[in-house]
Amino acid sequence: MTILETTMDAETPAATPGGVPVAREAAEAVPAGWTRICRVDDLLVERGAAALVDGRQIALFRTYDGRLFATDQIDPFSGAAVLSRGIVGDRAGVPTVASPMYKQVFDLRTGACLDTQGKEPLSVRVHPVAVTDGVVFVKLAPADDADGAGKDPR
Repeated sequence: MTILETTMDAETPAATPGGVPVAREAAEAVPAGWTRICRVDDLLVERGAAALVDGRQIALFRTYDGRLFATDQIDPFSGAAVLSRGIVGDRAGVPTVASPMYKQVFDLRTGACLDTQGKEPLSVRVHPVAVTDGVVFVKLAPADDADGAGKDPR
């Protein structure tokens, strides 16, 4: 069973009545703007994985309940590409990742920093995720969209 947090738009693979995106076409047909990353089974539960998509580093996370999330890989506080190595967890049901550098905690749904450790709040950009025939797809949020970080991609 796969549960997703994703943006459903005209370019998202067709959805079933339950809301889980699945393709009506063959698995090889990739909708415009979406990038094939890996198989769902390749992602370990409560662990992150890094991927390079169109020259941008992203971090992909699979939570204990099967939800998938994607963020930028760059920690906004340190500038290091380390978020996929962070500690995945939750706060009161909100899926989170704690940066391994300075331990700031980010909401995986919105990218908002939940624990700034005394610094000015910064957020990490989040990206929509979809699954088609067991394959994970990510649609990159625009890099030049200043409002994109810290907002729910749905």
